[in-house]
Amino acid sequence: MEKLNREKGRVLYGAIDAAPDFYRAPVEKKSRSLMNVVFRLPTEALEEQFVSEAKKANMVGLKGHRSVGGIRASIYNAVSLEAVQALAAFMGDFMKKAKG
Repeated sequence: MEKLNREKGRVLYGAIDAAPDFYRAPVEKKSRSLMNVVFRLPTEALEEQFVSEAKKANMVGLKGHRSVGGIRASIYNAVSLEAVQALAAFMGDFMKKAKG
């Protein structure tokens, strides 16, 4: 299970780290969680759009904490690697559309 969770984290943090001008992880790399991955987009408006479009793609529960904002993807044991890969692909597509 630990190996799978590390792979899921690698996939999702890889998508974030591959686009530092668009996605930003506010947690130091050595302190990143493998269960709750948090990140920010350039604006709160884009974060709202991200959550809305993700919901249309059946990806729910991504809105960050009400007092902190941002995006939070919970990738607990029950979440498959395929689901995390789908989120990472969605992130790439969303960024391309947002940048025009």
